[in-house]
Amino acid sequence: MTVKSENSGVDARTRPVPGGWVLVRLMGPALTIVAVLFGGGLTLGLLQSLGHLPAAGAGVLTVKHFVAILGDPDFLHSLLLTLYIAATSTVVAAGISVVMALILIGLAPRNRVVHFIFQIPLTVPHLVIAAAVAFMLSPTGLCSRVVLKLGLISSSADFPLLINDRWGIGIMLAYVWKEIPFITLMILAVLRHTGMELLEVGQTLKAGRWQRLRYIILPTIFPSLAAASLIVFAYTFGAFEVPFLLGQTYPMMLPVWAYKNYSDVDLLARPEGIATGMLIALVVAIAIVLAQGLSQAARRRGIVL
Repeated sequence: MTVKSENSGVDARTRPVPGGWVLVRLMGPALTIVAVLFGGGLTLGLLQSLGHLPAAGAGVLTVKHFVAILGDPDFLHSLLLTLYIAATSTVVAAGISVVMALILIGLAPRNRVVHFIFQIPLTVPHLVIAAAVAFMLSPTGLCSRVVLKLGLISSSADFPLLINDRWGIGIMLAYVWKEIPFITLMILAVLRHTGMELLEVGQTLKAGRWQRLRYIILPTIFPSLAAASLIVFAYTFGAFEVPFLLGQTYPMMLPVWAYKNYSDVDLLARPEGIATGMLIALVVAIAIVLAQGLSQAARRRGIVL
């Protein structure tokens, strides 16, 4: 049945979408609030990172704080550690998510309970996940007690150090645990809207299992997988609470390093902490722009993310 507009008699489904300026006017109030709150904070942070700190008697704008942190060995160590943890946890989560998506797509819609359970971690804050990892993997945690009870180790000191360790294993486990459901659901959305039809075509053409994986599934899910992975990388690169709880004291990840300088009793150290935060924001912004570009490319190919 065709739905008509009461005033114009035009098919509602063919009604033209409002133009760019119309959308800007409609979204004006919300955009103004976002621009004032986010843009104002970003501008204030940029000014302080450039040395504008009247409370400490500094008002001359300079880039010396950026030069100082870029030449600081502690900053470089923290940067390498942050890149390593963010990239490793993202790659591991993405790889597991592809496998989980292929398993879950075979269960739908027969087992909705599995899908519901799989979505629960999405509602759990990262802080709760970090606390759970600490309780399970610390030398006196749940896993250590179970292994000790089984007689596999003689004391809690023999349990491997997985929290506050130099390799960031506890941090990566927390991120992988939290981000697998997000990436998996992104892949599932693509497989349900586009991939199943292509898989049926591949089966009709007698394509084998590995051929369908290589030539159908992976090219189909790549835009959504890459976009979701970039979002996860951006978050893990700039997150504070998980490395603060589970990371070591040196070298520390960049967000913790920035907080350490910002909260220093010496106000003159604050611009370096804010400058570090601005560099983190730059990396995150680049990752988000890349993810948005991949999403738009996927839409042009007819892939729904």
